[in-house]
Amino acid sequence: MQLEQLIAAIECIAPLAGAASWDKSGLQVACRHTDIHRLAVALDPVPSTIAAALDQGADFVLTHHPLSLSPHLPNCLDNYHAVLSLLFRADAGLYAAHTSLDVQPDGPAGWLARFLGLRHPDFLERTGENCGFGLVGDLPAPCSLADLLKRLQSRISLDVAVTAGTCPESVHRVAYCTGSGGSLIAEAEACGADLYITGDIKYHPALDSAIFLLDVGHHSLEEVMMQEMQERLSRTLEVETFFVASDTPFRPALAQLG
Repeated sequence: MQLEQLIAAIECIAPLAGAASWDKSGLQVACRHTDIHRLAVALDPVPSTIAAALDQGADFVLTHHPLSLSPHLPNCLDNYHAVLSLLFRADAGLYAAHTSLDVQPDGPAGWLARFLGLRHPDFLERTGENCGFGLVGDLPAPCSLADLLKRLQSRISLDVAVTAGTCPESVHRVAYCTGSGGSLIAEAEACGADLYITGDIKYHPALDSAIFLLDVGHHSLEEVMMQEMQERLSRTLEVETFFVASDTPFRPALAQLG
């Protein structure tokens, strides 16, 4: 498959026009060859993930997070340098669909709304006519928080999840934002959500929140999002695709300490 066709397919799902102004979505590392045979999809462009993708024969890698939000000279031996070195030696390309993917609710970013069956989903922060960050909607029927957590746990890991706020007697309206959504707590409150699911919630916003917060970690919802991205691409592309799971640095402390 030609490289330009692959990038066009990615951008059909995650148009670059939807990316935030501060973001670096798009082609991250160019490659000499234009005929792509094997595509790896992953969450983070870190050395361990890139090495695993290349070991499995990838000649192009699609990640959610960019290689860097502030590209710089590879003048020190850090992860940025290591990833560039791996890709250059293999002549493999790298593309990031970051906020360009986050703002498309009909794409992989909307997986949790579909999984929970949220009715009449709407954006927490609208950025365009049919795009925006975060979603809020009503469950098909109210349920207990325990039942909702049990359902979530069947799809994502809650090993590093934390909560804040007063536990609701029942949950009917749910808001969520993949990745880091602490800045949208006020919007979730204004939308009447009983529960807000996201990652990277800071201490003081959690203290001030009027709704119940579930911080599942930055990577948790996005890992499933990229799995769905890989599955969508595999159904339409004339190229082999496979998913590389994240080697997240966050693990339950007590389990690690034995």
